[in-house]
Amino acid sequence: MAVYTHLRAEDIAELIAAYDVGTLVSAKGIAEGVSNSNWLIETTGNTGAGARYILTMYEFRIDTDELPYFLSLLDHLAAHGCPVPRTIHDREGALYRKIGAKSVALIEFLPGVSVGMPTPAQARAVGGELARLHLAAADFPATRANTMGIAESARLAVECGSDALAGIDPALAALIAQDLPRIAAAWPTDLPRSVIHADLFPDNVLVLGDTITGLIDFYFACNDVTAYDLAVTHLAWCWDDTGFREDLSRAMLAGYEAVRPLSSPERDALPLLAQGAALRFVMSRAYDWINTPGDALVTRKDPLPLAQRLMVYRDNTGLFV
Repeated sequence: MAVYTHLRAEDIAELIAAYDVGTLVSAKGIAEGVSNSNWLIETTGNTGAGARYILTMYEFRIDTDELPYFLSLLDHLAAHGCPVPRTIHDREGALYRKIGAKSVALIEFLPGVSVGMPTPAQARAVGGELARLHLAAADFPATRANTMGIAESARLAVECGSDALAGIDPALAALIAQDLPRIAAAWPTDLPRSVIHADLFPDNVLVLGDTITGLIDFYFACNDVTAYDLAVTHLAWCWDDTGFREDLSRAMLAGYEAVRPLSSPERDALPLLAQGAALRFVMSRAYDWINTPGDALVTRKDPLPLAQRLMVYRDNTGLFV
């Protein structure tokens, strides 16, 4: 979530008029994330009681031809009881519209806050909701390849170049050169697969107390190894400024397995899957760090903390017991 494109109030009002959501009251840019422009939209609501939505403009790293996959997935999961925002269809039933050459979608606003320091109870809850998502998506008919997998990490490493990576930190280029080929060579290809979220960091989860009220930002969702999604979420939730948090890890794994037990091969693969997850975010964050325009209203994310996590996963394979 970020703002790369600045829209006039008149443009947003004209867009909102295409939906049965009332008239525009306000639109506020959201300066978080790295891939799309986002606004918090307030309208009068179709009953006059007021309503909130999220307006997303797709900027880069997302092929708009794939928007039907992302937006239909939200509708599918919501219909199966998962706490995800519905896509708001326009008056003609379309999932998304155009402003100029760019695609935009209006998404249901869900209550809740994103937590900076998750508790074990919240980690257990998100593990359970992730497992329910995997099961609920079993009959989703569309498929999409993971465009941010190991091959993309390798491509980004080449595009960034060792000099630019070393400019972030002198050890970063050496770490990537050492670990990327090792992880790629050992990557499992015979584990269960499903629709995965692929980016379930705390800022993509809304909570009220210990209850998960929203899983959001599905724009990296794809069909891939199911346990990889758990590894991504473990990477995102089971650490703090002091390092690895065993209590959060145990809680998340217990919450997940209470809904969908892992097979022995899946559990055995988790250490390597977590290394691959860390590498994926190291590379995308490094690329964004190097290439984000200086005048963009966006918060760049530092790749170095996740590089540290990669090394811990690599050197301590017993973190998933």
